[in-house]
Amino acid sequence: MPLLDVSNLTTRFHTRNGIVHAVEDVSFSVEAGETHGIVGESGSGKSVTCYSLLGLIPMPPGRIHSGKAVFDGMDLLQISDRELMKIRGKRISMIFQDPMTSLNPYMRIRDQITEPLRIHEGIRGKEAESLAIEALAEVGIPDPEKRIAAYPHEFSGGMRQRVMIAMSLITRPELLICDEPTTALDVTVQKQVLDLIRDRQQKLGTAVVFITHDLEVVAQVCDHVSVMYAGRIVESTTKAELFRNPLHAYTRSLLQSIPARHEKGEELYTIPGLPPDTTHPPLGCAFRERNRIGNAELCITDHPPELTEIEPGHFVQNCPGCLA
Repeated sequence: MPLLDVSNLTTRFHTRNGIVHAVEDVSFSVEAGETHGIVGESGSGKSVTCYSLLGLIPMPPGRIHSGKAVFDGMDLLQISDRELMKIRGKRISMIFQDPMTSLNPYMRIRDQITEPLRIHEGIRGKEAESLAIEALAEVGIPDPEKRIAAYPHEFSGGMRQRVMIAMSLITRPELLICDEPTTALDVTVQKQVLDLIRDRQQKLGTAVVFITHDLEVVAQVCDHVSVMYAGRIVESTTKAELFRNPLHAYTRSLLQSIPARHEKGEELYTIPGLPPDTTHPPLGCAFRERNRIGNAELCITDHPPELTEIEPGHFVQNCPGCLA
């Protein structure tokens, strides 16, 4: 039985300009100890999917219309706020995309990193500080005994991200959600952060949901991958199968966009156009207008394609134009 099993999740935002269909009928599962990647362009619904699981969607305007998210036998979408608060930050932790805005600039690192210990385990004072110093040392913060008294602005971007990782792992969570944790980092620091997450995962047996737009990062860290476009999953399979046999035109387009797949001096491939406005989602295939790798003339126009198991464990939207 998966540690986390999400089925038919639908989240929408009711705004003055209409209803934003942010996440539509999304399903995926994560086993203990594995990493499940959710990949797609900005605005595809990746972050909203995970924010919905943790009750971080502002309501209103957000509203979870349907779905289940069963974590260790509990539906995260149905339990009370009080019960969810006991899980969030303790059994499920999250690393947010921008550590500068996620860390409180007015609070010392000591107070922020020990907060989960105070709230969830009742550990305070010297004991909490000692555990926080240990956590900072584990993520490679130099001289943690002194740096723990610093403010966030006294750290570099990479060091702030390490602080966020230490804070998210200090309670030894069973599930870690990483929301593009390496986006603002240079490639050297990015590798250090990815290695750090993988090391912590191996030592603690933590399951990881890794949100990213970078397929090269997916290749490094993920076991299974769900590709999202316009609020829906268009393809889902193992990492090895995704890179060996991508089926959906959007997945193939993303892979074609990887710079390493081009010869030196060759013009980089870019996906034409922009993702559709999810306030007015297309009636049929959402990728039809941008489909240059498949056959757009064959794309479904009168209803959204359904996610179908084409091969064992390999799910893809059954749009003839995107499979062509």
